[in-house]
Amino acid sequence: MSTEGAGGGDVEDAEDGFIELDGVEKVFDVRRRARGGGGGGAGGGRADGARRGIGRLRREKHQVRAVDGISFRVPRGEMVGYIGPNGAGKSTTIKMLTGILTPSGGRLRVAGIDPSRERTRLARHIGVVFGQRTTLWWDLPLIDSYRLMHRMYRIPDARFRANLERCVELLDLAELLDVPVRQLSLGQRMRGDIAAALLHDPAILYLDEPTIGLDVISKAKVREFLRNLNAERGTTVLLTTHDLTDIEQLCKRVMVIDHGRLLYDGVLAGLHEIGRSERTLVVDLEQELPPIELPGARAVRTEGPRQWLAFPATESAAPLVARIAADYPLVDLSVREPDIETVIAKMYADRSAV
Repeated sequence: MSTEGAGGGDVEDAEDGFIELDGVEKVFDVRRRARGGGGGGAGGGRADGARRGIGRLRREKHQVRAVDGISFRVPRGEMVGYIGPNGAGKSTTIKMLTGILTPSGGRLRVAGIDPSRERTRLARHIGVVFGQRTTLWWDLPLIDSYRLMHRMYRIPDARFRANLERCVELLDLAELLDVPVRQLSLGQRMRGDIAAALLHDPAILYLDEPTIGLDVISKAKVREFLRNLNAERGTTVLLTTHDLTDIEQLCKRVMVIDHGRLLYDGVLAGLHEIGRSERTLVVDLEQELPPIELPGARAVRTEGPRQWLAFPATESAAPLVARIAADYPLVDLSVREPDIETVIAKMYADRSAV
């Protein structure tokens, strides 16, 4: 990336509120089909009644509150995880932050800009990657998409070349530049999308499920690139994902949203503690043995030589791994993170019990 600073020079750099939301709401009007009352008499009247019933089909308007009074601040240069189950309001929030949607209420500012009123101006300072959608031109070679963005964003030639070279090197895109986008694998296209979002030096990067469907190697490359980007460039990153490993490896702060409301804002360890979440250690032994019994873990399942042990997500797996390796004929093991839906469900259960 260039050394001129992410995002150019006409953005406000508030110390504690580079991204600011105060009581932001988004309400959608949804129309659903409803059948009106009415009927007919016996015999032939039934047919008339049925016809009148069909005529009374109508659409009733309902309101869906996708985002319900959310407030938070993100300082410049912070990398924050914004997580929740499907339908929680994550993507709706991102779309309001980019100016695609206008809030129904509350106040929203990004780098001092009202996104819905100055969307074109804001576009110069933000990059957006939607994991299941691409900003690349489907039938063109990857390099042609980048050249088009060079012109669209009016990026100075020297800066464009420097940023492109850096992205190509760090995201391993050199052999893909002349390949039509439609022929790229999901992991290759995702890396291509991330590069495209950064060519114009955005101060803020919104990532919506950037590692969805990626293999382990591709995920590792994307995570390493994002860590370097944040550390070296000070780019502010808001990351939505269903993969808690993304959050654990990239973000010190995490926000949890569900049913349009902010449930938690703090460190990941605190979220695990509140949700009483557990990691799972999957152990493959040389032979079938009785369930492993160790302090700080509980056996949850045994299937032949494979065993599953649960332990608190706030604890390190290292002591358990060392003990198993020393005392059992170990072949392989892996650690599985708790899924976000389970953590949130436990948070709700705890609140309901109070």
